[in-house]
Amino acid sequence: MQALFIGQTYIDVVFITDHMPTGDEKHVAKDYAVSFGGNAVTAAFCCAKLGIVPDLIATAANDWLGRMFQDMCAKYAISLHGRKVNQSSLSFIMPKDGKRAIVRCRDDEHIHPFPMLNLGGCRALHVDGHQPDAAIHYAKVCREAGILTSLDGGGLRTNTHELLEFIDVAIVAERLCEQMDLTPEKMLDYLKSRGCKIGGVTMGEKGLLWYDETGTVQVMPAMPIPRERVIDTNGAGDVFHGAYVYSYLAHPGKSWREHFDFARAASTYKIQRLGNEAGLPTLVDIAKVRHEFEVRV
Repeated sequence: MQALFIGQTYIDVVFITDHMPTGDEKHVAKDYAVSFGGNAVTAAFCCAKLGIVPDLIATAANDWLGRMFQDMCAKYAISLHGRKVNQSSLSFIMPKDGKRAIVRCRDDEHIHPFPMLNLGGCRALHVDGHQPDAAIHYAKVCREAGILTSLDGGGLRTNTHELLEFIDVAIVAERLCEQMDLTPEKMLDYLKSRGCKIGGVTMGEKGLLWYDETGTVQVMPAMPIPRERVIDTNGAGDVFHGAYVYSYLAHPGKSWREHFDFARAASTYKIQRLGNEAGLPTLVDIAKVRHEFEVRV
């Protein structure tokens, strides 16, 4: 095991439509994609696509969607440590104009305790706050073992405040700022107060507001991609997280600015493609994106 990711499994159905029918009305969408979903789950697949295959603790149901997800993990050689639920979770996502509307059907009533794994060789943990008992357990264990701990703070969870005490790298979304009634700048102060060595707020087209090990606050602007090339922003943050975890594992000597710059290119690749799987970049894809926009760290 090189890395462990913990999250909630979704199957994402993404479709593009210019009209949402009501009542008995019918309408044909322009395009669609079906893929794996979930914050830490998508990040795990991104890390695997880039070349470092992590282990994954995620919800698993004995239904046809659950078996589909197992096939997806097998395709990417991801070791799935399933935590049983009765029914697979499903997301219906409608991207439009750089935003995305989402309807979710979720089963997070875990039938069994989370699996206890041997972390020998593990160098990074990434959690998204789902499976709060598993997240806090492994965050504590990894912190004690000197293993990097990373959090995708996409939204406020039951144990977010407690969990942050054991997180080294906390990159959160603007949505968390809104839920906690904090500006992005105040969010950085909060993350510092919880002991996070690296903290940041992803702000979509406004880029990343973050601080480094010295506490210095800086802005990494988003890549200047033309709006007409933005197809599906869903999963872009998840790809960002998976890419910086990969970069940390592959190049531990590089700075966090370099890791985030790499991840920025990965998420720029994602938003130009429909669905999470189609949006997973290779190293060559990321190099092409960085060359196109002449990115300099």
